[in-house]
Amino acid sequence: MIKLDSIRFGIIGCSRIAKRSVIPAILKSEFAELKMIGSRAVDKAKEFSKEFNCQDYGTYEDVISEDSVDAVYISTPVGLHEELAIKAASAGKHIYCEKSSTTSFGSAKRMIESAKQNNVRIIEGLMFRFHPQHAKVKEMIENNKIGNLIAFNGSFGFPAFPDDDIRYMKNLGGGFLNDCGCYPICASRMIFDAEPIGVSCSLSVDPKTGVDVRGTSYMTFDGEKTASITYGTGNYYQAQYEVWGSDGIISLERAYSIPPDLKAKMKIQFSTQHNWDSRKNETLEVNPNDHFLEMINAFCLEIQGRKKAAYDIEKDLIDQARVMEAHRISSEEKRFIPLDEIM
Repeated sequence: MIKLDSIRFGIIGCSRIAKRSVIPAILKSEFAELKMIGSRAVDKAKEFSKEFNCQDYGTYEDVISEDSVDAVYISTPVGLHEELAIKAASAGKHIYCEKSSTTSFGSAKRMIESAKQNNVRIIEGLMFRFHPQHAKVKEMIENNKIGNLIAFNGSFGFPAFPDDDIRYMKNLGGGFLNDCGCYPICASRMIFDAEPIGVSCSLSVDPKTGVDVRGTSYMTFDGEKTASITYGTGNYYQAQYEVWGSDGIISLERAYSIPPDLKAKMKIQFSTQHNWDSRKNETLEVNPNDHFLEMINAFCLEIQGRKKAAYDIEKDLIDQARVMEAHRISSEEKRFIPLDEIM
């Protein structure tokens, strides 16, 4: 079905997340159309094209050079993102780049500059931001449900992957700060609506692969607010955060990777009398929502100039990359990194 006034997407990289979530979201969106699929191995692109009833397929370069493609979804290993994003921007394609956007702050700046020079838009694929459960959390904070904000605590981790998984390949930008640490880091920035003053981070590096497999970080924000974050692989699955205020706590169980058919549940514990006996407990539910679809819709409308996204998408990409860089340097140099050192 051809959708009028739609953004025509080309897929760069036949990944699991492309297959499971992003391509289905493009097909469901009233503002997007699947135009072409590209892979390093053309046979893989052909297989995906058959599955999703897409006539056009080829290599990464074929997608980038195809005139009928308006935007690309880059779903390759992180270490390839910068090169492909700059090539796509130079070809006049808007860019939906899978998280993490890249491996360094300098790389992110080059990507943003290329998009700006070529008058195209770029967004990082932190899709969880578009799930309405987070807007509900922000609403409760703004309505003083839990008093003054004090702290954010978040974790995202899962069992180990097979040894040949790209997440363990250092030369391809592997590591779990990039893969899952980025989510609670972004969530803390989203909840506080601010960038941290500084970062302290400790990454556990696997001596066999050279990539970080677990990490713990601590960030300070204005107003003496803090964020404590744990992430990695080889763990029992967790994808949660809690926001701690002077009068209560809001907790989300599936903050980052909630399936589109699952209701989001949040627990609120609060008391304005500051004693255990007066505390109240509430559980709220948010209807199922496909945050991948919400992100595709928002990006298409932003490209078309029909509606602004809930946040500045380019600024958020570069701000996130800056905070991620502070994490890497802090772990390497074993010291607290003020964010204003990252230029």
